[in-house]
Amino acid sequence: MIRHVDVPVLVEQTRAGMPRAIGRAVSLVDDQHPALREIMAALAAHTGGAHVIGITGAPGVGKSTTTNSIVAALRRREKRVAVLAVDPSSPFSGGALLGDRIRMEEAAGDPGVYVRSLATRGHLGGLSVSAPQAIRVLDAAGFDVVIVETVGVGQSEVDIVRLADTTLVLLAPGMGDGIQAAKAGILEIGDVFVVNKADRAGADATVRDLRHMIQMGEGTAPGGWRRPVVRASALEGTGVEETADAVTGHLEWLARTGTLRRRRTKRAGDEVSGLALAQLRARIGDLDAAGSLPALAARVVDGALDPYAAADELLASIGAGTG
Repeated sequence: MIRHVDVPVLVEQTRAGMPRAIGRAVSLVDDQHPALREIMAALAAHTGGAHVIGITGAPGVGKSTTTNSIVAALRRREKRVAVLAVDPSSPFSGGALLGDRIRMEEAAGDPGVYVRSLATRGHLGGLSVSAPQAIRVLDAAGFDVVIVETVGVGQSEVDIVRLADTTLVLLAPGMGDGIQAAKAGILEIGDVFVVNKADRAGADATVRDLRHMIQMGEGTAPGGWRRPVVRASALEGTGVEETADAVTGHLEWLARTGTLRRRRTKRAGDEVSGLALAQLRARIGDLDAAGSLPALAARVVDGALDPYAAADELLASIGAGTG
């Protein structure tokens, strides 16, 4: 049963930063509730103020611990921070497998911090399909920073660039991460690199290799962002302020050069096309259930119609259905 939502009240309470309202709004996003369109329309004018930071890296590099440390550093700078921790989906319920507050106990006890888990629901790339709209909710709720911490799924982590203003890539010594980063395309999407667990043997070599690879790949355009490599140990609390400085410096560079606007426009375009494709797939599913798609497929099998002409007919029938 779909529960009724008083959208004006929910939007007002969300914009006021009330945690229960924010939580409910994010839940409606995650559930793709029918009221979601109305909620997004009401919140649209109040978005665009939050700095969206993506934190990514392979399993075992200490993403959650580092996220905790960065949140603490930003809170010392009097920033309100929201964290979306993208968790693997439960194979039974489809929901988040790991609890929000288990992973980030320190941050969760701060009234200036909101922590929420989102399930990937089987989506490849380490992100949740609900993440863009959930970010909009948190943005409209007045958070200065929204951190998206992704599931560690290796090379598919490049998806984070589609969500974040600033992408922070975590690596660790002794894991071959320098070479893996180069193979996976991580070097291309990272804005700030952090070698965590820098107290371990091999940290100097990892930092040196990363800096060398980044230098080789960087262009020579004046005013370009020089991507830093920060040594850190989230457990020991070292390098945390330097990481926060690097992230803040990147935001300033984005705004100064106009890159922030270009990135956000590209992200919005991806989001719009993704939603349009989702609607298209739903309508094709309706035609499949109604027998129209199987009929077209049968004509292709019989040689009466080629696949391109069948696709044209399918799109035409969808267009006719939307009039």
